[in-house]
Amino acid sequence: MNPKPYLRSIELNRESIESFEEFPFSVPVVRELDRLEFHPDVTFFVGENGSGKSTLIEAIALGMGFGAAGGTRNVRFETTESRSRLSEHLKLVRSIAKPEDYYFLRAESFYNVATYMDSVGYLGGYGGQSLHERSHGEAFLATLNTKLRGKGFYLFDEPEAALSPQRQLTALAAIHQLVENDSQLIIATHLPILMAYPSAKIVLFDETGLREIAYEETENYAVTRDFLNHRERMLHHLLEDEDD
Repeated sequence: MNPKPYLRSIELNRESIESFEEFPFSVPVVRELDRLEFHPDVTFFVGENGSGKSTLIEAIALGMGFGAAGGTRNVRFETTESRSRLSEHLKLVRSIAKPEDYYFLRAESFYNVATYMDSVGYLGGYGGQSLHERSHGEAFLATLNTKLRGKGFYLFDEPEAALSPQRQLTALAAIHQLVENDSQLIIATHLPILMAYPSAKIVLFDETGLREIAYEETENYAVTRDFLNHRERMLHHLLEDEDD
Protein backbone atom coordinates (compact mmCIF):
# COMPACT_ATOMS: atom_id res chain seq x y z
CA MET A 1 0.00 0.00 0.00
CA ASN A 2 1.30 3.44 -0.94
CA PRO A 3 1.66 5.38 2.35
CA LYS A 4 1.35 8.76 0.65
CA PRO A 5 0.14 11.41 0.90
CA TYR A 6 1.29 11.96 4.47
CA LEU A 7 -0.53 15.30 4.42
CA ARG A 8 -3.80 14.89 2.56
CA SER A 9 -5.19 18.40 2.83
CA ILE A 10 -5.55 21.54 4.87
CA GLU A 11 -8.75 23.29 5.93
CA LEU A 12 -9.19 26.82 7.22
CA ASN A 13 -11.25 27.16 10.38
CA ARG A 14 -12.98 30.33 9.23
CA GLU A 15 -15.20 30.58 12.30
CA SER A 16 -12.20 31.03 14.58
CA ILE A 17 -10.92 34.10 12.69
CA GLU A 18 -12.09 37.41 14.14
CA SER A 19 -11.33 39.55 11.10
CA PHE A 20 -10.28 39.00 7.51
CA GLU A 21 -9.08 42.59 7.32
CA GLU A 22 -5.83 41.89 9.17
CA PHE A 23 -2.70 40.12 7.91
CA PRO A 24 -2.36 37.24 7.15
CA PHE A 25 -6.11 36.70 6.84
CA SER A 26 -6.44 39.65 4.45
CA VAL A 27 -4.23 37.92 1.86
CA PRO A 28 -6.60 36.77 -0.93
CA VAL A 29 -5.47 33.12 -0.86
CA VAL A 30 -6.16 32.97 2.87
CA ARG A 31 -9.38 34.95 2.68
CA GLU A 32 -10.74 32.58 0.01
CA LEU A 33 -9.31 29.34 1.43
CA ASP A 34 -11.65 26.56 2.48
CA ARG A 35 -9.86 23.30 1.68
CA LEU A 36 -6.73 22.49 -0.30
CA GLU A 37 -5.83 18.92 -1.22
CA PHE A 38 -2.22 17.88 -1.90
CA HIS A 39 -0.73 15.56 -4.49
CA PRO A 40 0.82 12.43 -2.96
CA ASP A 41 4.12 13.21 -4.72
CA VAL A 42 4.71 16.91 -5.42
CA THR A 43 2.56 20.02 -5.05
CA PHE A 44 3.87 23.36 -6.31
CA PHE A 45 2.74 26.77 -5.06
CA VAL A 46 3.20 29.41 -7.78
CA GLY A 47 2.34 33.10 -8.01
CA GLU A 48 3.76 36.58 -7.68
CA ASN A 49 5.75 37.77 -4.68
CA GLY A 50 3.35 38.75 -1.94
CA SER A 51 0.63 36.36 -3.10
CA GLY A 52 0.84 34.30 0.10
CA LYS A 53 2.93 31.27 -0.91
CA SER A 54 5.46 31.64 1.89
CA THR A 55 2.76 32.55 4.39
CA LEU A 56 0.89 29.31 3.72
CA ILE A 57 4.07 27.20 3.57
CA GLU A 58 5.10 28.57 6.99
CA ALA A 59 1.67 27.84 8.47
CA ILE A 60 1.82 24.26 7.20
CA ALA A 61 5.36 23.89 8.57
CA LEU A 62 4.35 25.12 12.02
CA GLY A 63 1.37 22.77 11.99
CA MET A 64 3.67 19.86 11.12
CA GLY A 65 5.95 20.61 14.07
CA PHE A 66 8.77 22.58 12.41
CA GLY A 67 10.30 25.76 13.74
CA ALA A 68 9.60 28.93 11.75
CA ALA A 69 13.21 29.18 10.52
CA GLY A 70 13.24 25.69 8.99
CA GLY A 71 15.52 22.68 9.24
CA THR A 72 14.42 19.42 10.83
CA ARG A 73 11.72 19.33 13.49
CA ASN A 74 14.52 19.19 16.09
CA VAL A 75 15.92 22.58 15.07
CA ARG A 76 14.77 25.22 17.54
CA PHE A 77 16.24 28.70 17.88
CA GLU A 78 14.87 32.20 18.18
CA THR A 79 14.94 34.59 15.22
CA THR A 80 13.77 38.15 14.72
CA GLU A 81 11.18 36.94 12.21
CA SER A 82 7.55 37.24 13.22
CA ARG A 83 5.51 34.07 13.04
CA SER A 84 2.22 34.13 11.21
CA ARG A 85 -0.92 33.40 13.23
CA LEU A 86 -2.37 31.43 10.33
CA SER A 87 -1.20 28.07 11.65
CA GLU A 88 -3.48 28.46 14.67
CA HIS A 89 -6.50 28.39 12.35
CA LEU A 90 -5.48 25.57 10.00
CA LYS A 91 -6.64 21.99 10.30
CA LEU A 92 -4.12 19.53 8.85
CA VAL A 93 -5.69 16.33 7.54
CA ARG A 94 -3.04 13.58 7.65
CA SER A 95 -3.05 9.95 6.59
CA ILE A 96 -2.53 7.01 8.93
CA ALA A 97 1.03 6.51 7.71
CA LYS A 98 3.71 8.75 9.19
CA PRO A 99 6.86 9.92 7.42
CA GLU A 100 10.21 8.75 8.72
CA ASP A 101 11.98 11.96 7.75
CA TYR A 102 11.07 15.67 7.87
CA TYR A 103 12.69 18.83 6.55
CA PHE A 104 11.63 22.45 5.99
CA LEU A 105 14.00 24.32 3.67
CA ARG A 106 13.32 28.02 3.87
CA ALA A 107 15.64 30.01 1.63
CA GLU A 108 15.45 33.27 3.59
CA SER A 109 16.59 31.64 6.85
CA PHE A 110 18.77 28.82 5.50
CA TYR A 111 21.88 30.78 6.56
CA ASN A 112 20.60 30.83 10.16
CA VAL A 113 19.97 27.09 10.08
CA ALA A 114 23.52 26.52 8.79
CA THR A 115 24.87 28.64 11.65
CA TYR A 116 22.81 26.64 14.14
CA MET A 117 24.18 23.37 12.74
CA ASP A 118 27.72 24.69 13.27
CA SER A 119 26.94 25.78 16.83
CA VAL A 120 25.58 22.38 17.89
CA GLY A 121 28.25 20.49 15.95
CA TYR A 122 25.79 18.40 13.98
CA LEU A 123 27.18 18.13 10.47
CA GLY A 124 27.00 14.38 9.85
CA GLY A 125 23.76 14.65 7.93
CA TYR A 126 25.29 17.30 5.68
CA GLY A 127 28.35 15.31 4.62
CA GLY A 128 30.49 16.28 7.62
CA GLN A 129 31.22 19.79 6.32
CA SER A 130 29.84 23.15 7.39
CA LEU A 131 27.23 24.51 5.00
CA HIS A 132 28.96 27.89 5.34
CA GLU A 133 32.04 26.42 3.64
CA ARG A 134 30.04 25.82 0.46
CA SER A 135 28.31 28.05 -2.02
CA HIS A 136 24.57 28.56 -1.59
CA GLY A 137 23.90 26.12 -4.42
CA GLU A 138 26.29 23.49 -3.07
CA ALA A 139 24.75 23.79 0.41
CA PHE A 140 21.25 23.34 -0.98
CA LEU A 141 22.22 20.29 -3.03
CA ALA A 142 24.12 18.82 -0.05
CA THR A 143 20.90 19.09 1.93
CA LEU A 144 18.84 17.64 -0.89
CA ASN A 145 21.18 14.75 -1.67
CA THR A 146 22.66 13.94 1.73
CA LYS A 147 20.40 15.16 4.52
CA LEU A 148 17.04 14.07 3.08
CA ARG A 149 16.80 10.31 3.46
CA GLY A 150 13.48 9.57 1.77
CA LYS A 151 10.18 8.26 3.12
CA GLY A 152 9.83 11.86 4.18
CA PHE A 153 7.68 14.96 4.24
CA TYR A 154 9.53 17.96 2.82
CA LEU A 155 8.68 21.64 2.45
CA PHE A 156 10.76 23.96 0.23
CA ASP A 157 10.13 27.71 0.27
CA GLU A 158 11.57 29.39 -2.83
CA PRO A 159 14.97 27.70 -3.29
CA GLU A 160 15.63 29.75 -6.47
CA ALA A 161 18.58 31.81 -5.21
CA ALA A 162 20.63 28.64 -4.77
CA LEU A 163 20.06 27.07 -8.15
CA SER A 164 21.63 27.80 -11.52
CA PRO A 165 19.81 26.22 -14.50
CA GLN A 166 22.14 23.19 -14.39
CA ARG A 167 21.58 22.78 -10.66
CA GLN A 168 17.85 23.07 -11.20
CA LEU A 169 18.10 19.96 -13.38
CA THR A 170 20.17 18.24 -10.69
CA ALA A 171 17.57 19.22 -8.08
CA LEU A 172 14.78 17.92 -10.30
CA ALA A 173 16.48 14.52 -10.49
CA ALA A 174 17.01 14.52 -6.70
CA ILE A 175 13.34 15.34 -6.13
CA HIS A 176 12.41 12.39 -8.33
CA GLN A 177 14.58 10.08 -6.27
CA LEU A 178 12.85 11.27 -3.11
CA VAL A 179 9.43 10.73 -4.69
CA GLU A 180 10.44 7.23 -5.78
CA ASN A 181 11.47 6.60 -2.16
CA ASP A 182 7.96 7.34 -0.80
CA SER A 183 8.40 11.05 -0.13
CA GLN A 184 5.90 13.90 -0.41
CA LEU A 185 7.02 17.43 -1.23
CA ILE A 186 5.31 20.83 -1.18
CA ILE A 187 7.37 23.48 -2.96
CA ALA A 188 6.83 27.22 -3.39
CA THR A 189 8.82 28.33 -6.43
CA HIS A 190 9.13 30.61 -9.46
CA LEU A 191 11.28 28.12 -11.39
CA PRO A 192 9.65 26.66 -14.54
CA ILE A 193 12.25 23.88 -14.68
CA LEU A 194 11.34 22.62 -11.21
CA MET A 195 7.60 22.92 -11.70
CA ALA A 196 7.85 20.77 -14.84
CA TYR A 197 8.03 17.67 -12.64
CA PRO A 198 5.68 15.12 -14.25
CA SER A 199 2.17 14.75 -12.78
CA ALA A 200 2.80 17.36 -10.08
CA LYS A 201 -0.10 19.45 -8.85
CA ILE A 202 0.41 23.17 -9.52
CA VAL A 203 -1.60 25.59 -7.41
CA LEU A 204 -1.75 29.23 -8.53
CA PHE A 205 -1.92 31.94 -5.87
CA ASP A 206 -3.39 35.23 -7.11
CA GLU A 207 -5.79 38.01 -6.18
CA THR A 208 -8.81 35.72 -6.63
CA GLY A 209 -7.52 33.07 -4.22
CA LEU A 210 -6.01 29.79 -5.34
CA ARG A 211 -6.75 27.23 -8.03
CA GLU A 212 -5.08 24.32 -9.78
CA ILE A 213 -3.63 25.03 -13.22
CA ALA A 214 -1.68 23.17 -15.89
CA TYR A 215 2.07 23.68 -16.30
CA GLU A 216 1.62 25.41 -19.66
CA GLU A 217 -0.82 27.86 -18.06
CA THR A 218 1.71 29.18 -15.56
CA GLU A 219 3.04 32.66 -16.21
CA ASN A 220 6.52 31.39 -15.35
CA TYR A 221 6.44 28.97 -18.27
CA ALA A 222 4.73 31.35 -20.70
CA VAL A 223 7.07 34.30 -20.07
CA THR A 224 10.20 32.13 -20.27
CA ARG A 225 8.99 30.43 -23.46
CA ASP A 226 8.08 33.71 -25.15
CA PHE A 227 11.35 35.36 -24.16
CA LEU A 228 13.47 32.49 -25.47
CA ASN A 229 11.48 32.22 -28.69
CA HIS A 230 11.22 35.97 -29.35
CA ARG A 231 14.14 37.42 -27.44
CA GLU A 232 15.05 40.25 -29.80
CA ARG A 233 11.49 41.44 -30.25
CA MET A 234 10.74 41.34 -26.52
CA LEU A 235 13.99 43.13 -25.66
CA HIS A 236 13.23 45.78 -28.26
CA HIS A 237 9.78 46.49 -26.82
CA LEU A 238 10.96 46.29 -23.22
CA LEU A 239 14.00 48.54 -23.60
CA GLU A 240 12.21 50.92 -25.96
CA ASP A 241 9.48 51.35 -23.33
CA GLU A 242 12.14 51.97 -20.68
CA ASP A 243 13.81 54.65 -22.81
CA ASP A 244 10.47 56.38 -23.33
